[in-house]
Formats: sequence, structure tokens, C-alpha cells
Amino acid sequence: MLIDTHCHLDAPEFDTDRAVLIQQSLQAGVDRIVIPAVARFNFETVRNVAHAWPGGAYALGIHPLYVHRSEDADLIVLRQAIMQAMDDPRFVAIGEIGLDFFVADIAVGAARARQEHFLKAQLKMAAEFGLPVLLHVRRSQDSVLKYLRQTTGLRGGIAHAFNGSEQQARAFIEQGCALGIGGAMTFERALRIRRHAAQIDLAHLVLETDAPDIPPAWLGRDQAGAVTAGLQRNTPAELAGIAQALAALRQVPVETIRVATTAAACRVLPRLAGAVTQSVSQERVISDQHGALC
Repeated sequence: MLIDTHCHLDAPEFDTDRAVLIQQSLQAGVDRIVIPAVARFNFETVRNVAHAWPGGAYALGIHPLYVHRSEDADLIVLRQAIMQAMDDPRFVAIGEIGLDFFVADIAVGAARARQEHFLKAQLKMAAEFGLPVLLHVRRSQDSVLKYLRQTTGLRGGIAHAFNGSEQQARAFIEQGCALGIGGAMTFERALRIRRHAAQIDLAHLVLETDAPDIPPAWLGRDQAGAVTAGLQRNTPAELAGIAQALAALRQVPVETIRVATTAAACRVLPRLAGAVTQSVSQERVISDQHGALC
């Protein structure tokens, strides 16, 4: 099977055809989708979407791009939501949390300090509850690593959409994190991402779409291969093509990618292994198609 470890399936871009997209994803072999929250307003939404089909799982957290719309009281609400979710097997991580220094307005001064304040608080919650983290690390790898090292008791997690250096990749792996590989890897000009995807041990790579964002290269081309005016909406069904692209890049069978990335996802998100209660018939179908469930 394939696991999309990072997909914003609750996004309004999917409101008109979410059920259809889930069916397309299942047909493409994507049997698990992890849906991270971004702020207090969608804590309940991601939980509900995750429970709407057998392969859904979710994470709770406050995204660095949303901390400026959030109040400190939202951290209290988050902690309460985590406590309530601990008995829910579909709840698998704290996320999406992290730092974003790509957006200039929030990369310095008080805005940056607020991002760091929210990250530190949420890392402490992750350690307190023994949960992994889904990390946003856009142009902020070293700073996120600093806070990971300063927080005792963390259980690792995933560096989402990783685009750092070799040294930073090793550092995240040393902190117990896998590296998220998605649509950006399919662009030939994404040299650093493609080098990581080709060379880093598969035991430390997981697949993701970040749908509806970060579409793979083929969604920006027409049938003749010409670049279109704009990239199309990304969906979790595209994970199958991303797996194929990673297999081609590494020159291994796609089944090798499926097995290794599933194992890596289940290792860094241990609650994911028990996240879904399948019906007997559905479990038999998925097992027959893709091998043992994680």
C-alpha cells in the first residue's frame, strides 16, 4: 500500500468532490492519508474528515503561517484537544507545526519570535504526550533542529517537504525524523531534492502530496508534454505517480518504494499502525492487493 503522510484533505479546494477523490486514491493504491491541522478552526474538521473513510488519520497543531492569527489561548485549546484525542486511534501526531522563514514579513523580529514561541510550546506538548511531530521547515531547518535538540523526550516525526542540505538531512534523521518526499521531487530542476531522494536510505524517506499544494510536474503539462499556464490542483491520488517517479530515480521496482516508505511511515508515526479499523471485507481486499497492512 501507499501512505500519504501529509495531505490537507480538509481544504476547501476539495469540498465539492472529496468523496470522489478518496475513491480515486484507493483505486491508485493510497490506503492511508494523514491530514494535519493548521489552526484551532480546523481541529474538529480534520478529525471529522479522517473519520469519514477507513483510511483516514489526522494530526493536531498550529501551523507557523497561522500563529499570527492565533492567540496564546489557542495553545490551551490545542492541549485540551490532544488530551481528548489520545483515545482516538486515528490521531497520530502533532502537526503541522514548525517555522517558516520563506515569507519575509514573518521571518524577523516579533513575528519570528511568535513563530518560535508557538513551536517551542507545541514541541513540549509532543514530548509530554509521547507523540511524533509533522514539521514545517521552509528555509528554517537549522532553527527547527535547534528546538528539537532543546526539547527532551521527543519521539521524532517527519520533516515535511524537506529541501535542506545533506548535513541538515542527517541531523533530522539523527533526531528520529523521516524526510517527506512529494511532488517537488518530480521536477528535473529540483536538483537538491532529487539528490536526497536518490541517495538517502529509503528507511528514512516517506511519501506525501501536501495536496492541494505542491503538485507534481505532470499536472503542469498537457497530453503532448507542453507546459500549461498553471499547475493543476494536487490530489492524494497523485501519490502513486510520485512513488513511480521515486522508483525511476532510484532505479528500483516501485514495490520496493511502496514497502520501504510504508515501513518508514509506520515507524515514525507508530499510532498509524493501528489508526484504522477496517471492515473484514475491505481489509481482505486491501491485503490481497498490497500485502499486509502496517
